[in-house]
Amino acid sequence: MHASLGFGLGLRPPHYAAILAEAPAVDWFEVITENYLVGGGRPLHFLDAIRERYPVVMHGVSLSIGALEPLDLDYLEGVRGLARRCEPAWISDHLCWTGTDGTNLHDLLPLPYTEEALGHLVPRIAQVQDFLGRPLVLENVSSYVSYASSAMTEWEFLTALARRSGCRLLLDVNNVYVSSRNHGFDARDFLDGVPVESVQQFHLAGHLDLGSHVIDTHDAPVRAEVWDLYAHALRRFGPVSTLLERDDHIPPLAELVAELELAREIARRTRSEAA
Repeated sequence: MHASLGFGLGLRPPHYAAILAEAPAVDWFEVITENYLVGGGRPLHFLDAIRERYPVVMHGVSLSIGALEPLDLDYLEGVRGLARRCEPAWISDHLCWTGTDGTNLHDLLPLPYTEEALGHLVPRIAQVQDFLGRPLVLENVSSYVSYASSAMTEWEFLTALARRSGCRLLLDVNNVYVSSRNHGFDARDFLDGVPVESVQQFHLAGHLDLGSHVIDTHDAPVRAEVWDLYAHALRRFGPVSTLLERDDHIPPLAELVAELELAREIARRTRSEAA
């Protein structure tokens, strides 16, 4: 396991100039891989400048590790080239599929939790890890439907996948909460069921609670119930690199830095409780 990078933010274009001008109290930044798979221009200029000052992690949305089609080697070559350029601490993507028959649905679609799915995923993960020359870190996605064929819980599936493939896990604490509400399981059972040694990173984000169901929106501050679940995650997993995401209704940088300080405070409090 990597030593914790501390507390980071998703790197978003509206904040480029402020990051360089203000040197905010952020330990690291996570970049959306696809935003920088370009030949040059403004995104790479700012990425290079920010990378000189802060560690970065690459986080993709297009790997589609669970799809039936062969992996896109041209895409993976672009990912590998970007990694050579910015030397990320690790590379992550989502445990999902994003389309079929050559059509990208631009959504992170869940998988059935079956032995058949594990048998499909493990060699594909091995192919990606061999290609990139490093472990792949995979994130649990939020979900709104389940498969009748699923034969195990999501956390049992993640555990088996990590142990059989050697991949690492990015636990999105908000996604755990969202899925727990939508599917009626205990979010703490999820966290308690995942092996400590496999967890590389946490994500925190906001959601929309509609009562009958919850939608992962990434467009609002982290809610109190997710902060509580984050404290539980810290007690179980210890100091894990923590990333605050905001993808829509993006506020000024200072507002997100202040929200990130809440994560630091919860981590300090859980450490003092354990002492």
